[in-house]
Amino acid sequence: MPPHPIFRVPGACADDHRRVKEALLPWHGAMCYNRVSSRATGSQKQSIEKAGDMAIQAPSFVEEEEQSRMGCRLVAGIDEVGRGPLAGPVVAAAVILSLVRRPSWLRFVRDSKQLTPRRRDLLFDCIRHDAVAFGVGSVSHEVIDEQGIVAATKAAMMAAVERLPMRPDFLLIDAVGLPALNLPQRSIVKGDAHSLSIAAASIVAKVTRDRLMAELESLFPGYGLARNKGYGTPQHLDGLRRLGPCPIHRKTFFPVRELLG
Repeated sequence: MPPHPIFRVPGACADDHRRVKEALLPWHGAMCYNRVSSRATGSQKQSIEKAGDMAIQAPSFVEEEEQSRMGCRLVAGIDEVGRGPLAGPVVAAAVILSLVRRPSWLRFVRDSKQLTPRRRDLLFDCIRHDAVAFGVGSVSHEVIDEQGIVAATKAAMMAAVERLPMRPDFLLIDAVGLPALNLPQRSIVKGDAHSLSIAAASIVAKVTRDRLMAELESLFPGYGLARNKGYGTPQHLDGLRRLGPCPIHRKTFFPVRELLG
């Protein structure tokens, strides 16, 4: 049976496909959602407090509460990570938070780019345990090359929503619209700075993709993928010049396409 498109790596042999699939499986299937409810422990809270400086504008539940007053019980925040890298997939997450039970760790939630890796990891665990639900969607480098990054990003976001265990009443989406989902929604520029649900989704997407890229580093060494996550850092560009593109590089992205001739 041919590999699923999310696992398919152009130009790779069957053994490469198997190894990529094994690396991707934990993020593609097992982490679709988690509905276990618990509160952050005192030690978790102390760990989060020590993990980084929080002198940054805090997102809130203002948008979610507005929709709640309109009768929307399940409001999902959606965000993505991985539009700009030269390698790997784009990953999106959809997160539904409770507006009734508000654990103490919520005050540490920010846009994932503004958090230290340690704090992101701690908050990721809290979100997994305390969120009403979350879903993760991933679209491969191959689809990015075939359809373009905008279409691939929307496809990852739609996949994340579709993997929620329940249908949300309303969507809060960072920057883009998803009319194909046929759900009430609002697109918010810099949504991860304003909405707690979108910020939580940004954390889930970021940690998921970062861990995936660390797995792929073992399959495709020499580019520093575990460190640069596929972005065009000097280390990554040096690896491209020395080794040429590997099977998970985005062939339509500069400078990969130039190296491929």
